[in-house]
Amino acid sequence: MDATLRLAQQPEADALLGRSPLAALIGMLLDQQIPMEWAFAGPYAIAQRLGRDDLDAHEIAAYDPEDFAALLSQKPAVHRYPGSMAGRIQQLCRYLVETYDGDASAVWRDAGTGKELLARLKALPGYGDQKARIFLALLGKQLGVAPEGWREAAGPYGEAGAHRSVADITGPESLAKVRAYKQEMKRAAKAAGRGGS
Repeated sequence: MDATLRLAQQPEADALLGRSPLAALIGMLLDQQIPMEWAFAGPYAIAQRLGRDDLDAHEIAAYDPEDFAALLSQKPAVHRYPGSMAGRIQQLCRYLVETYDGDASAVWRDAGTGKELLARLKALPGYGDQKARIFLALLGKQLGVAPEGWREAAGPYGEAGAHRSVADITGPESLAKVRAYKQEMKRAAKAAGRGGS
């Protein structure tokens, strides 16, 4: 995997996401309750704090949990909830070690169909249905991983020309469109919660 991603909007962090399948998976895992750029800059911050150029699932899985939580908590914290996210990242890495010998790209490398790939992504700790579909769309739209039926499996996130998620971010302009879409969805959900008034 060697792609140009612009999710963190920071050259070094984006370069890591583009060359490291594990960094991309961890960035997606971190993408909740914080701005997208902050989430996708997280893997680079973790690698820097570990003194590494890349992330290694075996190393993270075996790391002392308290020390790993402290690593994520250093200022600036990697996430709003660094302790719980440290646990989730380690859980993800342990699963990758046990299931794929620590090779994150093996999750999608030989998936025969979009449906199979979606099932593999949903099996990852911390990946619910929506997160799995968004990551599947990111793989298909930006990373050249396009097994048969991937757009259908990704649901609305797989639609060409959409600006719904990180899968559609290729720079500042598309980031602004995705952000506007998310704000519109929040407004609509709030209005629906008030009985549509």
